[in-house]
Amino acid sequence: MTIHLKQRRAPTPGTIPDRLQMFAREVRFYREVAPELDLRVPRCFRAEINADGSTLLELEDLSSWREGADLEQAAALLARLHARWAENAAETWPWVVREDASDLVEALFDKTWPSLRARRDLTERARRLGDSLLGRVVEAERDAEQAGPPTLTHGDASFNNMRTSPTGEIALLDWEDFGLGPGTSDLAWLLISSADPRDWSAGIDAYGEATDLGPTLRAAAVQAFLSLNAEDENSKDAISWIANIDEAGRRI
Repeated sequence: MTIHLKQRRAPTPGTIPDRLQMFAREVRFYREVAPELDLRVPRCFRAEINADGSTLLELEDLSSWREGADLEQAAALLARLHARWAENAAETWPWVVREDASDLVEALFDKTWPSLRARRDLTERARRLGDSLLGRVVEAERDAEQAGPPTLTHGDASFNNMRTSPTGEIALLDWEDFGLGPGTSDLAWLLISSADPRDWSAGIDAYGEATDLGPTLRAAAVQAFLSLNAEDENSKDAISWIANIDEAGRRI
């Protein structure tokens, strides 16, 4: 079996990874949470937090598995995770509750939005959605947190962080962003980060919870805009991000 070595330096003070203690929390995830989950994640052989704040993980290498997953199967997997830990994740692992970093995210979005707004490839609906988030990211994050009962969430449930085995088993990778929140926050990010808008309804049906995705889609759109900022105008990835942001705006 090959090993994937994941090493992180201590996060820069004052940054989002520092506020959320993302790297140390992932180590604790593999030490304390992963053994309790009825969910496929990379097997962990070593998990260390060093005195200088750096971290080290030795994980099962799943690079031979196919990146991504079937949307409906992924949505159903997330639904099972959320149902299993609804209302009791915080009791089992009190430290799972994360610090609030929405003020830092808002500052980053507000700084980035003027250049994003000027993009020629942005649709008008996406532009209106971005305008509505300017100076209101903290509010959007708060509304999303209240959109459903708290449960264990992956926090970055995109196809980039999923692998599918030759037999169809789905594994979830990269648990730096996990925490406590409404399960639909994972579903919203799965849709806006990874799914063709034409498939969203099938993914929502597979998740199986008849609920309003509006608040969590609105919060997920913030991260989608920030991801779009890294892409060149009219590039393939930019076109995909904009189509999904536009779809989120249509559904909100």
